[in-house]
Amino acid sequence: MATSRFAAKAEPKPLYRASLGYRIKRDRYLLLLVLPCILYYIIFKYVPIFGIAIAFKDYNMYRGVFASDWVGLKYFRMFFESPDFWPILRNTFLLGFYKLLFGFPAPIILALLINEVRNSIFKRFVQTISYLPHFISNVVVAGIVVMFLSPTSGMVNRLLEMIGLDKINFMVEASWFRTIYVSTDIWQHVGWGTIIYLAALTAIDPQLYEASRIDGANRWKQMLHITLPGIAPAIVILLILDIGKIIEIGFEKVYLLSSPVTYETADIISTYVYRTGLANGNYSYATAIDVFTGIISFIFIIGANQISKKVSEHSIW
Repeated sequence: MATSRFAAKAEPKPLYRASLGYRIKRDRYLLLLVLPCILYYIIFKYVPIFGIAIAFKDYNMYRGVFASDWVGLKYFRMFFESPDFWPILRNTFLLGFYKLLFGFPAPIILALLINEVRNSIFKRFVQTISYLPHFISNVVVAGIVVMFLSPTSGMVNRLLEMIGLDKINFMVEASWFRTIYVSTDIWQHVGWGTIIYLAALTAIDPQLYEASRIDGANRWKQMLHITLPGIAPAIVILLILDIGKIIEIGFEKVYLLSSPVTYETADIISTYVYRTGLANGNYSYATAIDVFTGIISFIFIIGANQISKKVSEHSIW
């Protein structure tokens, strides 16, 4: 008896799903490669989250976290009511904002310039030279800055003297601190930041450039209409992440370059936490300030991601 052409088709057999134990055994070498990264985040990122409870307790190291008395939002109110709250928040935000404003475009510009270089030897030389400062310790960088800006023997002041200008004691002038910090940070990390953009540039189809040259587009137009749109996803994602880190300024370099006479512009949240919280043993107060910083950073990154969703096609999630 012939089967009807309208007969239901046999359902396909479900694909074989390997067991978890088999997949772990099969991918054991790949899992070993990623294990150090996983352990890093577990030990240094997730386990310390437990310490947030200290911000809501009158922490006593002899009694421990659990036995310490709950005080609620006492230390948050103490921070908000402190006369130092607005000055250090302003300093932190301005330093992070200037770092974002001038430091974020720098690796993009350098990557575009390197991409236009046709001499491969010179290209690799520039890449290597620009990467090297990233691996220099902040202590060494601070020492170099102090030497270069010395009012007696510094190279910068000697140049000012040669062109007939007065010497400037940069390290004790509060108005110069932000300029010094942002410029040295750009010099230190601009080369390292180009790595992602250069990698994104390699994903652009070379045929697009060939077609644009046939249509008469010069290099400037190729960069505007092909190169920049090609790396736009990487730019947007890194911008969102950097916006989230506006008030998370690193402690080391600021601490090494600042002094009491420059606290007017140099005293930021991290140095304030170290000086008033950790150095004085007030761990609950220091933790409360860090929790506040984390909340603000979280709000910034969520807001930046939502804005990016509305004005462009790219976002983190």
